[in-house]
Amino acid sequence: MAEITTNERDESGPLSLWDAVSLVIGIVIGSTIYKTPGIICSNVPSPAAALSLWVLCGGLSFVGALCYAELATTYSRSGGEYNYLTRAFGPWAGFLFGWSQLAIIQTGSIGALSYVFAEYAVEVFHAPPASVVWFALGSVVGLTLINMLGVHAGRHTQKVLVAAKLLGLVMLIVVGLSLKSGTEMTATKPITGPGWSLAMILVLYAYGGWNDAAFVTAEVRNRSRNIPLALLYGLGLITTVYVLMNMAYLQTLGFEGLRNSQKPAADALAAALGANAGRAMSLLVMISALGGLNGLILAVSRVHAVVGADHALFSLLGRWSARTNTPVWSLLAQGIVTVIMILAVGTHQGRSIIDAVLTKLHLQPVPWDSYYGGFDTLFAASAPIFWLFFLSTGIAYFILRRIDRDRSRPFTAPLFPLCPLLFCATCVFGLYSAATYAGPLLSLIAVPFLAGIPLYFLSCGLSRLARPKA
Repeated sequence: MAEITTNERDESGPLSLWDAVSLVIGIVIGSTIYKTPGIICSNVPSPAAALSLWVLCGGLSFVGALCYAELATTYSRSGGEYNYLTRAFGPWAGFLFGWSQLAIIQTGSIGALSYVFAEYAVEVFHAPPASVVWFALGSVVGLTLINMLGVHAGRHTQKVLVAAKLLGLVMLIVVGLSLKSGTEMTATKPITGPGWSLAMILVLYAYGGWNDAAFVTAEVRNRSRNIPLALLYGLGLITTVYVLMNMAYLQTLGFEGLRNSQKPAADALAAALGANAGRAMSLLVMISALGGLNGLILAVSRVHAVVGADHALFSLLGRWSARTNTPVWSLLAQGIVTVIMILAVGTHQGRSIIDAVLTKLHLQPVPWDSYYGGFDTLFAASAPIFWLFFLSTGIAYFILRRIDRDRSRPFTAPLFPLCPLLFCATCVFGLYSAATYAGPLLSLIAVPFLAGIPLYFLSCGLSRLARPKA
């Protein structure tokens, strides 16, 4: 198989504006809106508070998107935060980010999303609960193989999945909002969770993924125009959809009903039109989750490829197939790590192995009963590192403004320094809340994260050995 390196590829890019918008929508509207609104409502006092939180977090995400639009159009190489952190802090920061993406953050997000698909698939096909892990594995393996066939296969798959996703969203919103509410809209029980901090971190997580469009910057045509528009159009549509979805949930289930729902989309449609309609909605949620999965698999593999192009230890990941124009080795490595994660948190054997390793390291075993395995565990474990690097990117924004003050910036975030300061403040809150929620999982996260430090020095040593002698 002929291969080319990342830097040799055509920078004109195969992705149009609407491909990029589709990618943003496909990644962001993947799972959380179908799973966590009940948990969010359990941590706020009223429907108005819940809806306000969705609007607020949409606005905060929009501010972050303005900063990322500037970074993505100023530094056009694919890889997103990897490039910004490398340029601002040095190669070690980019390496640690890239390693964390592969070992924790994005593979954890892909795994978490695969479990949402799997939980709804079990309901649709009346499969035994134990088959959840196998549905999750099948979705990751299948979509990884599709993306290995080529970027065109990946982007066309993304368009089909996003179209089906939007159809399901529109159906639920129209049905839910057209009903006359006969349900209770006031709280009859006190808040049952940690409160606002958990609710807000879950809402922000629901908006998470818009930044992943920066990973494929070099593959977007007319990027100085299309990257900002993709982020802004995508987030505007997503915020509108999220608010309307929550209004539809409240209209059909009521506030307490939504608090008690584990699958609000299916429960809302079942309450409105009957059990068969609820099952049909579950099928559309499966399609929506696949859209999020496909977008993540396509976008994030580009980060691993850029890391591989720059660092000797992962040089294989930086090779692209000349035939399919895809980072096949990056996709393969990402898929393998995700499969290991799914098996580790979703099976009894995997959990036992994790606990045994932590015990040998004189660390506390994971309290599995608190995180339930699957989605909850992978979300809680990956979120603190995600927010740590999000905050690091916000700081890098200020550094790059100073060290590259003369560099052309096709798009600039307005009201400097207000936008990046607000973004950094959001990241500080997100990091604190995520670390608090993860609690006992922090020791589990620390092991692979800290492993990136010796791996960086190993990679540097390999680079020196490979360098031709004068």
